[in-house]
Order: sequence, then C-alpha cells, then structure tokens
Amino acid sequence: MQDILERAALIRLVIFDVDGVLTDGSLYLGDDGQEYKAFNSRDGHGMVMLQESGVQIGIITGRTSQVVSIRMQSLGVEHLFQGCRDKLPAYEALKRDLSLDDEAIAYVGDDLVDLPIMRRVGLAVAVADAHHLVRGHAHLCTQARGGRGAAREVCELIMEAQGTWARIVAGTP
Repeated sequence: MQDILERAALIRLVIFDVDGVLTDGSLYLGDDGQEYKAFNSRDGHGMVMLQESGVQIGIITGRTSQVVSIRMQSLGVEHLFQGCRDKLPAYEALKRDLSLDDEAIAYVGDDLVDLPIMRRVGLAVAVADAHHLVRGHAHLCTQARGGRGAAREVCELIMEAQGTWARIVAGTP
C-alpha cells in the first residue's frame, strides 16, 4: 500500500473512463434513440472535491453522449474527450497540453481499450468489476464497482496521499 500512496502523492491529473467506471456499464436507450446513463452522486462529489484540492480531472471515453457532456459540465470537468475508440492520442494530447509526465497522471478504467493508457500512467486503477486482464495491469483495484463508488474511492485515496483530505473533511481551505 505504501507504493500506491507514493504514486498517488504525485498525481496532478486523474483521467476516468465513463461506461463501466463512472457508470455501471449499462446503456439505457429510449424508443426515440435517446441514451440515458446513471451516475453516482457520491462519485461526482468526490470528483468535485478532488478538483478543489488542486488535482485536475479528464475524461476519455469511447462513446459519444450528450448526457456525458452535461454531467461533466455540472462537475466542472474541463478536459472531455468523447468518441475515442483509440484513447492513446487523446491521452497524449492532454498530457502535452497540461505539460505533465506520465508519473503525474492516474487513469481509472475497466476494459481492454483502457490498457494502452494504463500501461503508461503513474497510477493505473481498475474498478472492482473490471475485466480480469485490466485488473492484472492495475497498480490498484478499487473495492467498489464501476458506477458504485469506485471514482469516489480513487479521489479520496489521492487526497489522503496528498494531505488534502483532512482539510476537506474539516471544511477548511
């Protein structure tokens, strides 16, 4: 666990996948073709607190959905890449734009398309119900499943490792 905390202490950007990480992976489609997703409010609050602590958040997802844009806007997430079947170019662009090294980036994923990024970052995280190969390449596997508190767990771990969690809990700047 000490290695995980040391890695987490260096993180300046956390990138999340959406389907299977920020949601449980279910896709709800209406008769009109409208797509619906269920997001966990505690995950969202964790993402807001993490940003308030000084860590940026990015999203790289293979699907394109207006509901994802709306949710990320409500959370203040500025770095959103949708429709990325190959996620590595978006990762490289974000890393370059923010002038970050791999060691300063964490990635949270659940499926095989996430592996190219997970193999590069300083802290690779798999949600509890991720594909077994993804869990095998992760530095950390969450206790919570995707869409069920995994993002919150990651956010709190990083804030604890960086010494900002206690201030947030106490309600002091």
